[in-house]
Amino acid sequence: MAILGVDVGGTFTDAVLLEDGRVSTGKVLTSSRQEESVLAAARAAGATNVERFAHGTTVATNALLERKGARTAFVTNAGFEHMLHLRRQTRAQLYRPCTDWPEPLVPLERCHGVRGRMGPDGELEPLDVDSLPHVDADAVAVCLLHAYRDARHEQEVAKELRRRLPHARVVASHEVAPEFREYERASTTAADAYLGPVVSRYLGALTDACSGAGLPEPLVMRSSGGVATPAEAAAHPAMILVSGPAAGVVGASRIAALAGIDDAIAFDMGGTSTDVCLIAGGRAERASERAIGGLPIRVPTVDLHTVGAGGGSIVWYDAGGALRVGPQSAGAAPGPACYGRGGAEPTVTDANLLLGRVPPRLAGGVELDTEAAERALDGIDPAAVVGVVNAEMLRALRVVSVERGRDPSGFALVAFGGAGQLHACELAEQLGMGTVLVPEVAGVLSALGLVAADERRDTVRSYLVALADAGELPRDGEADLRYAGQSFELTVPLQDDLARAFHRAHEEQYGFGERDRAIELVAVRTADVRHGPELALPRVEPTQVTGPAVVELPGSTCWVPPGWEGARDGRMLRLTKT
Repeated sequence: MAILGVDVGGTFTDAVLLEDGRVSTGKVLTSSRQEESVLAAARAAGATNVERFAHGTTVATNALLERKGARTAFVTNAGFEHMLHLRRQTRAQLYRPCTDWPEPLVPLERCHGVRGRMGPDGELEPLDVDSLPHVDADAVAVCLLHAYRDARHEQEVAKELRRRLPHARVVASHEVAPEFREYERASTTAADAYLGPVVSRYLGALTDACSGAGLPEPLVMRSSGGVATPAEAAAHPAMILVSGPAAGVVGASRIAALAGIDDAIAFDMGGTSTDVCLIAGGRAERASERAIGGLPIRVPTVDLHTVGAGGGSIVWYDAGGALRVGPQSAGAAPGPACYGRGGAEPTVTDANLLLGRVPPRLAGGVELDTEAAERALDGIDPAAVVGVVNAEMLRALRVVSVERGRDPSGFALVAFGGAGQLHACELAEQLGMGTVLVPEVAGVLSALGLVAADERRDTVRSYLVALADAGELPRDGEADLRYAGQSFELTVPLQDDLARAFHRAHEEQYGFGERDRAIELVAVRTADVRHGPELALPRVEPTQVTGPAVVELPGSTCWVPPGWEGARDGRMLRLTKT
């Protein structure tokens, strides 16, 4: 059985083909038309007679960040037309009162109200569909009050809009984010509508291109770490905003499992950013909400923390003369100066080249120009650049571990991406971590995660009742719980004594629990999971590695600093601090 995974990144598009226990990889530069990059990467990996094809894409993320989505309107209850613009009362930056939030996806002139009101316990005012004004848009987001509990009004409004605008995309909030908190639900629905036409066009073009190339219909990675059909992804593109990084977390958890390790931190350093995620007990941590481009997106997602630090991150001096790295990036075009494609600004990759940590030729056929790197870094110490970018990534690793009450010394660091393995040992040492796992296919691990990904469909049901009154709950899944009167929840796996588990989780998170206080059940999250293929990677006789050393892997390079040693067995390089 031949299984193909293709992940589109900001700089490179990666492919992994797993066939009869053999692993083939491909890496090409990402083009402006992602479907072309997908086919080129598949050809580079030698993909033929493929039976299963999974894909990670950045189309939705790019469209949201670059504001290249559909012309969207927003419909809500009369009197609440400003919901997307009022947001929450928090500032964009705590110590910069003048800093504003990003503009909403829908301008105020396309925010409309309809008369009628649903309360938490039923209808307060009958719906008057005739009060809905004329709507002129290519996509419409509908978010009415309390639709998470009773969606009848919202269904009627969506039906009317589809009748009036048969060629527009209409999304109702109960279809994509049936949870309380009106602003977050509205923001998610607006993003889903805004992205729909763009993602639908891309997935249609990709499906057609795959059919012409003899590839099966691609499964698309969701933010929650499971794959779904193109039709499901196109129906709600907000679900695939963290598509590629989620695949990397899946791959990292599988590699950790092969090494016999339950607790690990996935560390994915690419060309433009670094993503980290905690893996506890063999399962990646998940979250119910994530901010992308300053907008809250309330859909199930792997609990990633992202910083603008990658191999292509630009080195610069701030107004105070301090050396800084990122978040600006040279990207795929022109790329770092050493790529020889017209880039002139110094980057992290240029610094690593001058430090002797990367070879003169990268995967994908990129020849590195040392003289160009020297010109770009003129007067800047390459070691200082690495120190600055390490500090930025160290903060990210602390966010998902130390700042959440987890001691990283008991975890292994799984390093991957184009540049993660160049910095992993130094970061692990600073966190007191004694083990670093570098997959043999570290440079394309997100694509390997796609190969092994489960099919997953997440469901959420809002309750907002006392836990004692919730009745029978599902056996598997997670519950969002809080003490009565609290504003935010903790997510706890469903189990027999759910109250006790919540008290314990509250103590671990905040240092105290109130066992005599009533508990409120906010929501229950379940998932229908169909397990993916077993990941059987080829293994060879281990070879020993002792730092300092540069280890060239298929598609990437690993820097082993002094004081580290390990063994490479064909599946991964396992390094330990001596």
